[in-house]
Amino acid sequence: MPAFESADISRTDLERTWAGYVRRIAVGDQGALAALYDATNRLIYGMTLRILRNPADAEEVTLDIYTQVWRSAASFDDRRGSATAWLVTMARSRAIDRLRSRANRGQREEALLETDGSAPAASSVLPGVAGEVQAALLALAPEQREVIELAYWYGYSHSELAARLGQPLGTIKTRIRMGMMKLRSQLGAQP
Repeated sequence: MPAFESADISRTDLERTWAGYVRRIAVGDQGALAALYDATNRLIYGMTLRILRNPADAEEVTLDIYTQVWRSAASFDDRRGSATAWLVTMARSRAIDRLRSRANRGQREEALLETDGSAPAASSVLPGVAGEVQAALLALAPEQREVIELAYWYGYSHSELAARLGQPLGTIKTRIRMGMMKLRSQLGAQP
């Protein structure tokens, strides 16, 4: 029996409940977002995993979907389709975008290999970057600089960085966040 059906609740009742969550999310109800996530995350994760065939990417895309739900809940119209269809459409689109991104990244890496014979790696001097930014980058801890350069200049996702560098995903995210905070501070940007 599919996850959205049970003996006590019909699919129609679930759809009404989920649409109600989306309407509450549209007015800023975080509890409704948590309830929608709890009710639907296995469905969304399963779909993204089938498309991406990579658990880390599927997890990241699944979280992106709920971030998108939070931002775009006001655009949901249950007269145009069900909450399930809305979520599944977003999940499918995001997963396909991730596949395309992977393919494009592979092409860029191949081009770099053909050009200079080495794979992209973090460097201490990036061409075309202003001196002030370059100095701020050089002031970062080497681990922070490496992940920021790979993420922002070479386009690696957090999960790709974790795999490439052999580090936990949380470590990668923390290094990027802490590095970006230091860069903002050094460059005088307001938080």
